[in-house]
Amino acid sequence: MRTEPREMRHGVRERVNLDFDMQSELSERAPEPKPHRAAERVRSHTLPTDTSAEDFNDVSQYKPVHKLIKETNLKHENVRHHRSQSQHSEAKPEVSLERVSSFKVSQMKKAFDVTKKPTEPCVERKPSPKKDMIRRVVRASKFRHVFGQALKNDQCYDDIRVSRVTWDSSFCAVNPKFVAIIVEASGGGAFLVLPLLKSGRIDKAYPTVCGHTGPVLDIDWCPHNDHVIASGSDDCTVMVWQIPENGLTLPMAEPVVVLEGHSKRVGIVAWHPTARNVLLSAGGDNVVIVWNVGTGEAMITLDDMHPDVIFSVSWSRNGALICTACKDKKVRVIDPRKEQIVAEKDKAHEGARPMRAIFLADGNVFTTGFSRMSERQLALWNPKAMDEPITVHEMDTSNGVLLPFYDADTSVVYLCGKGDSSIRYFEITEEAPYVHYLNTFSSKEPQRGMGYMPKRGLDVNKCEIARFYKLHERKCEPIIMTVPRKSDLFQDDLYPDTAGPDPAVEADDWFEGKNGDPILISLKDGYIPGKNRDLKVVKKNILEAKVAKKPEGTVTETKPGSPKPTVQNEAKMEELLREVKSLRDMVTLQDRRIAKLEEQVAKVGI
Repeated sequence: MRTEPREMRHGVRERVNLDFDMQSELSERAPEPKPHRAAERVRSHTLPTDTSAEDFNDVSQYKPVHKLIKETNLKHENVRHHRSQSQHSEAKPEVSLERVSSFKVSQMKKAFDVTKKPTEPCVERKPSPKKDMIRRVVRASKFRHVFGQALKNDQCYDDIRVSRVTWDSSFCAVNPKFVAIIVEASGGGAFLVLPLLKSGRIDKAYPTVCGHTGPVLDIDWCPHNDHVIASGSDDCTVMVWQIPENGLTLPMAEPVVVLEGHSKRVGIVAWHPTARNVLLSAGGDNVVIVWNVGTGEAMITLDDMHPDVIFSVSWSRNGALICTACKDKKVRVIDPRKEQIVAEKDKAHEGARPMRAIFLADGNVFTTGFSRMSERQLALWNPKAMDEPITVHEMDTSNGVLLPFYDADTSVVYLCGKGDSSIRYFEITEEAPYVHYLNTFSSKEPQRGMGYMPKRGLDVNKCEIARFYKLHERKCEPIIMTVPRKSDLFQDDLYPDTAGPDPAVEADDWFEGKNGDPILISLKDGYIPGKNRDLKVVKKNILEAKVAKKPEGTVTETKPGSPKPTVQNEAKMEELLREVKSLRDMVTLQDRRIAKLEEQVAKVGI
């Protein structure tokens, strides 16, 4: 074992004592280090006021200052990043930490109670009227989730040259057997008549109805005969056509009857909803004429009620009244047989753009038009009090005329704007705001016209409540509106009894003053158009036999002694006149074509 000298060990002991004395002296002279700002903030703001001085004299409970500062800084960083309360447990004595934590919890509890007190009584209060109003906006309706769907391309009608006439007509008419479309034609006016099943590409040489010498402006199918259609033209005439059973195989230039009486173009034709063979027409001459198609006579002429162009005409549900929208911004309700105005409203829509007016099943009038600021509007009117509308809704600022299509069975109105790419539909009820927005069907391409299928032509097995035929520039696209239902059973609430094809009154009875509501049929087993109705017999009885009755009436007045030979002579004369007129029309068409060919030959020769 190695031993050190005694002097050396003594020197080391003296050196250690000297270092300890110097360290104690330096610690007495050195000023007390200032605590960190965070520690001061913790001590000044978090320690309770009843802490005694003895708690601070017990130095054994504290850690060195540099450790306290380091730990305090770390906790301060955690507070800043996580935004949560930190207790700084190592920055204070254990006794004071308990007091601080209890103090903080009590303060937070008081603050929470103060903010919660005013909300406690609201739990027991009744719902505010504002909440009630919000609840009423989302109203229960079986048509709330109606959705539209365009059919596939193979079910569309392609390569059709839709008419470019600027007249605001629908350009399309549909019934359960045929779809008719006004098309471009050289040398006159024409329209296509296609069976519904003949979809796909339509040949350019497909036969058309081409008897008019001017552009066709409006067409309308007879509601009582699926093979009879009327057309109004720029040549000032109305023609009624009988379409063959399976559609056209050759161009049709001879109408069943020609109705002449307008001095300017005929832009509106509308069949009577319940009377057989009664047709209404309105033209640019501001005249409304009601015809007896069976005799070819103009029975009623309203020529002094409209000072300007007539935009639309609509029959009431039983055909007793008509409502018209005119360029003078007036909506009129007229009794045509009495030839008097029942009610009228000036400036129903203050805009200068065309209006539309239709009758609803309850007798009210629904109109579409434009405001003074060119905003599109829809309105509901009571004919018995036309001073103020029942309701008015503003829609948007588009300039396309809104064409209304009305379903009397469900009280749903569909609005199709010309040039729009959407179909909006509304439900009309007796509850405010009376016209309830349901939904909108939107597509990419704008529509140039629209056809609306009668209710009896829909597929009830698919819950189809409406079907439209949208006209593009070169195509006709069917669009179906469906109510989503899972059941395969017949839906009675969606398909109440609807107007059938049978007329309620004859033409003569209606002109004498008799009215009749539509004869309703059930769609439970579906509607089958075609041979079951024996359309050929109806054609002879209505359109041929009644033509012969017209001279019979005149004969009894002029020559009652010899009625039979006169009737035969008159009938032959009428047939000859028809043949002459058809030949004249064909000659004019050929002349125009020859002139065009000569022009083309001349250009080629140059």
